[in-house]
Amino acid sequence: MSDDQAIAEKAFFEKILWKKEKDPVSYDTALETMQQRAASIHTGEAGELLWFLEHPRLYTAGTSAKAEDLINPDGLPTFEAGRGGQWTYHGPGQRIVYVMLDLQRAHGPTPARDLRSFVQSLEKWIMASLASLGIDSRTECGRIGVWTDDPITGLEAKIAAIGIRVSRWVSWHGISINLDPALDDFSGIIPCGIRDYGVTSISRFAPGLTMSDLDEALLRHWPQFFGAIPCADTSEN
Repeated sequence: MSDDQAIAEKAFFEKILWKKEKDPVSYDTALETMQQRAASIHTGEAGELLWFLEHPRLYTAGTSAKAEDLINPDGLPTFEAGRGGQWTYHGPGQRIVYVMLDLQRAHGPTPARDLRSFVQSLEKWIMASLASLGIDSRTECGRIGVWTDDPITGLEAKIAAIGIRVSRWVSWHGISINLDPALDDFSGIIPCGIRDYGVTSISRFAPGLTMSDLDEALLRHWPQFFGAIPCADTSEN
Protein backbone atom coordinates (compact mmCIF):
# COMPACT_ATOMS: atom_id res chain seq x y z
CA MET A 1 0.00 0.00 0.00
CA SER A 2 1.35 3.44 -0.96
CA ASP A 3 1.60 6.32 1.50
CA ASP A 4 -1.30 8.09 -0.23
CA GLN A 5 -3.45 4.96 0.01
CA ALA A 6 -2.57 4.56 3.68
CA ILE A 7 -3.51 8.19 4.38
CA ALA A 8 -6.81 7.79 2.49
CA GLU A 9 -7.62 4.59 4.37
CA LYS A 10 -6.82 6.21 7.72
CA ALA A 11 -9.05 9.19 6.85
CA PHE A 12 -11.90 6.84 5.88
CA PHE A 13 -11.81 4.92 9.13
CA GLU A 14 -11.65 8.13 11.16
CA LYS A 15 -14.95 9.26 9.63
CA ILE A 16 -18.20 8.68 11.45
CA LEU A 17 -20.72 7.24 9.03
CA TRP A 18 -24.49 7.28 9.41
CA LYS A 19 -26.95 4.84 7.91
CA LYS A 20 -30.76 4.86 7.96
CA GLU A 21 -32.92 1.78 7.46
CA LYS A 22 -36.18 2.11 5.52
CA ASP A 23 -37.84 -0.94 7.07
CA PRO A 24 -38.04 -2.13 10.70
CA VAL A 25 -35.08 -4.27 11.77
CA SER A 26 -35.58 -7.35 13.93
CA TYR A 27 -33.86 -7.15 17.30
CA ASP A 28 -31.79 -10.30 16.88
CA THR A 29 -30.53 -9.02 13.52
CA ALA A 30 -29.61 -5.69 15.10
CA LEU A 31 -27.72 -7.38 17.94
CA GLU A 32 -25.69 -9.54 15.57
CA THR A 33 -24.93 -6.61 13.27
CA MET A 34 -23.86 -4.35 16.14
CA GLN A 35 -21.66 -7.01 17.68
CA GLN A 36 -19.90 -7.66 14.39
CA ARG A 37 -19.45 -3.97 13.67
CA ALA A 38 -18.08 -3.25 17.14
CA ALA A 39 -15.54 -6.04 16.74
CA SER A 40 -14.50 -4.69 13.33
CA ILE A 41 -14.12 -1.16 14.70
CA HIS A 42 -11.86 -2.54 17.44
CA THR A 43 -9.62 -4.30 14.91
CA GLY A 44 -9.59 -1.33 12.52
CA GLU A 45 -11.48 -3.19 9.79
CA ALA A 46 -14.51 -0.87 9.84
CA GLY A 47 -15.29 2.73 10.65
CA GLU A 48 -17.52 4.17 13.34
CA LEU A 49 -21.25 4.21 12.66
CA LEU A 50 -24.52 5.84 13.70
CA TRP A 51 -27.27 3.40 12.74
CA PHE A 52 -30.76 4.92 12.50
CA LEU A 53 -33.63 2.42 12.56
CA GLU A 54 -36.95 1.31 14.03
CA HIS A 55 -37.85 -2.05 15.56
CA PRO A 56 -41.08 -4.03 15.53
CA ARG A 57 -42.99 -4.00 18.84
CA LEU A 58 -40.86 -5.74 21.49
CA TYR A 59 -39.35 -5.47 24.95
CA THR A 60 -35.65 -5.68 25.79
CA ALA A 61 -34.07 -6.52 29.13
CA GLY A 62 -30.89 -4.84 30.27
CA THR A 63 -28.47 -6.39 32.71
CA SER A 64 -30.41 -4.97 35.70
CA ALA A 65 -33.90 -5.99 34.50
CA LYS A 66 -36.22 -7.56 37.07
CA ALA A 67 -38.75 -10.23 36.13
CA GLU A 68 -41.49 -8.52 38.13
CA ASP A 69 -41.14 -5.38 35.97
CA LEU A 70 -42.34 -7.28 32.86
CA ILE A 71 -46.14 -7.31 32.54
CA ASN A 72 -46.48 -7.85 28.76
CA PRO A 73 -50.26 -8.33 28.39
CA ASP A 74 -50.01 -8.64 24.59
CA GLY A 75 -47.26 -11.27 24.70
CA LEU A 76 -44.77 -9.19 22.72
CA PRO A 77 -41.35 -10.74 22.00
CA THR A 78 -38.72 -10.17 24.68
CA PHE A 79 -34.94 -10.11 24.25
CA GLU A 80 -31.87 -10.09 26.45
CA ALA A 81 -30.12 -6.95 25.26
CA GLY A 82 -26.78 -7.26 27.06
CA ARG A 83 -26.68 -3.48 27.57
CA GLY A 84 -26.91 -1.66 30.86
CA GLY A 85 -30.26 -0.70 32.34
CA GLN A 86 -33.58 -2.45 32.84
CA TRP A 87 -36.67 -3.04 30.67
CA THR A 88 -37.22 -0.94 27.55
CA TYR A 89 -39.93 -0.93 24.90
CA HIS A 90 -39.14 -0.52 21.19
CA GLY A 91 -41.61 -0.20 18.37
CA PRO A 92 -42.65 1.69 15.23
CA GLY A 93 -42.64 5.45 15.65
CA GLN A 94 -39.60 5.36 17.92
CA ARG A 95 -36.25 6.46 16.53
CA ILE A 96 -33.40 4.19 17.54
CA VAL A 97 -29.84 5.33 16.96
CA TYR A 98 -27.22 2.70 17.68
CA VAL A 99 -23.95 4.49 18.38
CA MET A 100 -20.82 2.51 17.53
CA LEU A 101 -17.73 4.54 18.39
CA ASP A 102 -14.11 3.84 19.30
CA LEU A 103 -13.99 5.38 22.75
CA GLN A 104 -10.23 5.03 22.95
CA ARG A 105 -10.05 8.32 21.07
CA ALA A 106 -11.62 11.67 21.79
CA HIS A 107 -14.64 12.81 19.79
CA GLY A 108 -14.72 16.59 19.74
CA PRO A 109 -15.29 17.81 23.31
CA THR A 110 -16.01 14.25 24.50
CA PRO A 111 -12.73 12.89 25.92
CA ALA A 112 -11.27 9.46 25.28
CA ARG A 113 -11.90 6.58 27.71
CA ASP A 114 -14.44 8.51 29.77
CA LEU A 115 -17.75 6.63 29.92
CA ARG A 116 -19.46 9.19 32.13
CA SER A 117 -18.62 12.00 29.72
CA PHE A 118 -19.74 9.84 26.79
CA VAL A 119 -23.17 9.21 28.30
CA GLN A 120 -23.51 12.88 29.27
CA SER A 121 -22.69 13.87 25.69
CA LEU A 122 -25.41 11.53 24.42
CA GLU A 123 -27.88 13.18 26.80
CA LYS A 124 -26.85 16.68 25.71
CA TRP A 125 -27.08 15.63 22.04
CA ILE A 126 -30.67 14.46 22.53
CA MET A 127 -31.66 17.57 24.48
CA ALA A 128 -30.14 19.95 21.91
CA SER A 129 -31.89 18.11 19.09
CA LEU A 130 -35.24 18.25 20.89
CA ALA A 131 -34.74 21.95 21.69
CA SER A 132 -34.29 22.68 17.99
CA LEU A 133 -37.70 21.07 17.46
CA GLY A 134 -39.26 23.29 20.11
CA ILE A 135 -39.22 20.80 23.00
CA ASP A 136 -37.59 21.66 26.33
CA SER A 137 -36.11 18.61 28.03
CA ARG A 138 -33.71 17.78 30.84
CA THR A 139 -31.97 15.08 32.80
CA GLU A 140 -32.91 14.27 36.38
CA CYS A 141 -30.57 13.19 39.16
CA GLY A 142 -30.93 9.48 39.88
CA ARG A 143 -32.97 8.79 36.75
CA ILE A 144 -31.73 7.49 33.41
CA GLY A 145 -32.73 9.13 30.16
CA VAL A 146 -34.16 12.47 29.04
CA TRP A 147 -37.28 13.97 30.60
CA THR A 148 -39.83 16.65 29.85
CA ASP A 149 -43.27 17.85 30.98
CA ASP A 150 -46.04 16.23 28.97
CA PRO A 151 -48.05 19.00 27.25
CA ILE A 152 -51.35 17.15 27.71
CA THR A 153 -51.11 15.90 31.29
CA GLY A 154 -48.65 18.50 32.59
CA LEU A 155 -46.81 15.67 34.34
CA GLU A 156 -43.13 14.84 34.14
CA ALA A 157 -42.53 12.09 31.60
CA LYS A 158 -39.69 10.34 29.79
CA ILE A 159 -39.18 11.14 26.12
CA ALA A 160 -35.85 9.41 25.40
CA ALA A 161 -33.85 6.49 26.77
CA ILE A 162 -30.16 5.63 26.76
CA GLY A 163 -28.67 2.15 27.03
CA ILE A 164 -25.02 1.54 26.22
CA ARG A 165 -22.71 -1.44 26.11
CA VAL A 166 -18.95 -1.08 25.71
CA SER A 167 -16.74 -3.91 24.45
CA ARG A 168 -12.98 -3.32 24.36
CA TRP A 169 -13.67 0.42 24.40
CA VAL A 170 -16.08 0.28 21.46
CA SER A 171 -19.64 1.40 22.21
CA TRP A 172 -22.77 -0.24 20.88
CA HIS A 173 -26.49 -0.03 21.57
CA GLY A 174 -27.41 3.64 21.98
CA ILE A 175 -30.47 5.87 22.29
CA SER A 176 -34.20 5.76 21.61
CA ILE A 177 -36.43 8.82 21.16
CA ASN A 178 -40.21 8.66 21.11
CA LEU A 179 -41.49 10.38 17.99
CA ASP A 180 -44.96 8.83 17.79
CA PRO A 181 -44.93 5.26 19.16
CA ALA A 182 -47.96 3.53 20.68
CA LEU A 183 -47.52 4.85 24.22
CA ASP A 184 -49.91 2.21 25.56
CA ASP A 185 -47.27 -0.41 24.77
CA PHE A 186 -45.06 1.06 27.49
CA SER A 187 -47.62 -0.13 30.03
CA GLY A 188 -46.40 -3.69 29.43
CA ILE A 189 -43.27 -2.95 31.47
CA ILE A 190 -42.06 -0.76 34.28
CA PRO A 191 -39.80 1.31 31.99
CA CYS A 192 -36.25 1.31 33.33
CA GLY A 193 -37.63 0.23 36.70
CA ILE A 194 -39.22 3.63 37.33
CA ARG A 195 -42.80 3.22 38.54
CA ASP A 196 -43.82 6.78 39.37
CA TYR A 197 -43.46 8.47 35.97
CA GLY A 198 -44.99 8.10 32.54
CA VAL A 199 -43.69 8.37 28.99
CA THR A 200 -44.41 10.91 26.30
CA SER A 201 -43.56 11.57 22.67
CA ILE A 202 -42.65 14.36 20.27
CA SER A 203 -46.05 14.04 18.58
CA ARG A 204 -47.78 15.26 21.74
CA PHE A 205 -45.88 18.54 21.38
CA ALA A 206 -45.85 18.87 17.58
CA PRO A 207 -48.03 16.35 15.69
CA GLY A 208 -46.71 17.48 12.30
CA LEU A 209 -43.06 16.60 12.94
CA THR A 210 -41.76 13.59 11.01
CA MET A 211 -39.02 11.06 11.59
CA SER A 212 -36.98 12.86 8.93
CA ASP A 213 -37.29 16.09 10.92
CA LEU A 214 -35.94 14.31 13.99
CA ASP A 215 -33.12 12.66 12.05
CA GLU A 216 -32.08 15.98 10.54
CA ALA A 217 -31.94 17.56 13.99
CA LEU A 218 -29.86 14.70 15.39
CA LEU A 219 -27.36 14.82 12.54
CA ARG A 220 -27.13 18.62 12.71
CA HIS A 221 -26.35 18.67 16.43
CA TRP A 222 -23.99 15.67 16.52
CA PRO A 223 -20.79 17.72 15.80
CA GLN A 224 -21.55 20.03 18.73
CA PHE A 225 -20.88 17.17 21.13
CA PHE A 226 -18.83 14.64 19.14
CA GLY A 227 -16.79 16.71 16.69
CA ALA A 228 -16.91 15.07 13.29
CA ILE A 229 -19.79 15.71 10.89
CA PRO A 230 -21.35 12.31 10.11
CA CYS A 231 -21.14 11.16 6.49
CA ALA A 232 -23.86 9.13 4.81
CA ASP A 233 -22.90 5.48 4.34
CA THR A 234 -23.44 4.83 0.63
CA SER A 235 -21.71 1.43 0.55
CA GLU A 236 -24.95 -0.49 0.02
CA ASN A 237 -26.84 2.05 -2.08
